[in-house]
Amino acid sequence: MDTINEEVRSEIEQIASGKLSTKDHLSSVVTRQRERLMQLLYAPMQRIAALTSQTTHASEQPLGYRSSLDALLMEVFPSVPYAKYLYIMDRNGVQFSSSMSREGLIVEHFGRDRSDRPYMREALSVANFLDRNRETCYQQWPYLGDHTQAVDFLLCEAYISQNALRPSMTAICFLRDPQGIHIGFLGADFALRDLPPIEGLYEDKRRSWHFSPTNQRDQVRQISRLDREIYTVISVLEELITFRGVYHFKIHFSSSQTVVWQMDDPYRYRIIGVTDLLDPDSCLAYPNRSYPEQAIIQPRDIRLVLERMEALRRSDNPIYLRSCSLNIFNGMVGTSFSSDGSYYIPYDDFLKADCFG
Repeated sequence: MDTINEEVRSEIEQIASGKLSTKDHLSSVVTRQRERLMQLLYAPMQRIAALTSQTTHASEQPLGYRSSLDALLMEVFPSVPYAKYLYIMDRNGVQFSSSMSREGLIVEHFGRDRSDRPYMREALSVANFLDRNRETCYQQWPYLGDHTQAVDFLLCEAYISQNALRPSMTAICFLRDPQGIHIGFLGADFALRDLPPIEGLYEDKRRSWHFSPTNQRDQVRQISRLDREIYTVISVLEELITFRGVYHFKIHFSSSQTVVWQMDDPYRYRIIGVTDLLDPDSCLAYPNRSYPEQAIIQPRDIRLVLERMEALRRSDNPIYLRSCSLNIFNGMVGTSFSSDGSYYIPYDDFLKADCFG
């Protein structure tokens, strides 16, 4: 353990001194992408937040002047690049406006309680902290690339959207009255696939990996972390395949690891650990790519294949799925079972319920 800590410490020192490039680390690429997005979104979101605060202050009932708020959202929506939805909430996370989208206002979103969504849990936690620590509140906001502080602005962690089941991200601005009292939030939702592409592809660091199944000795199926959060895994992999250039993957269920091959760098595979695989932000480390016309499997069928793999994994059959793979160019699904039996099957046959008879 001491050796490992010393290696990590040495690596950090090399990065700090410029001797080791941070491009070798997926998390570093994600961090830089988030910094770029903050730089892009902060100014327009702050302008809209100021206008929103003025509008609500002019109303007799704070955050209750719905028609004015909706009109404001319609006017300013084009100024927020890549936004999918724009809306206003009270300080409890309940929506006090319609949602503005590219297709127009969604009036049925008025009154929607967003307090249980991942981004609002994050924003409400920050709001509660600031209420208790007013004297240090300005020390908590991140800095932009030009060394200005992004006060009252959060670019929340990526999450899987509730309806579309795709990796998404929300930017939050705090709304304040003329006395500086927090009165609500301005929210902007983004689909990760719509955000500006990165240049290049992160390089996986060459190192040794060792993954062991949960129970090697008696080969009894154990529920892994990947199994417990499989629906996040499905959404992240679907995003990587349909919009991020991944054309081949292999999932090892017991050890919770996934190996992917990407079209920009087809000769080398990348190992994605379960922590990164369960973090939708990881998609930001892969460049946006159009789905290849040469692929045999259609984009709409990717999720169906992934869900079929999940169904086989949780089957009550004593012979259970250990690993599976998919290559979109030859349309083949590979599976390996606890009986040491392996199959390679055209994806359309794989989707049939009786494919393993």
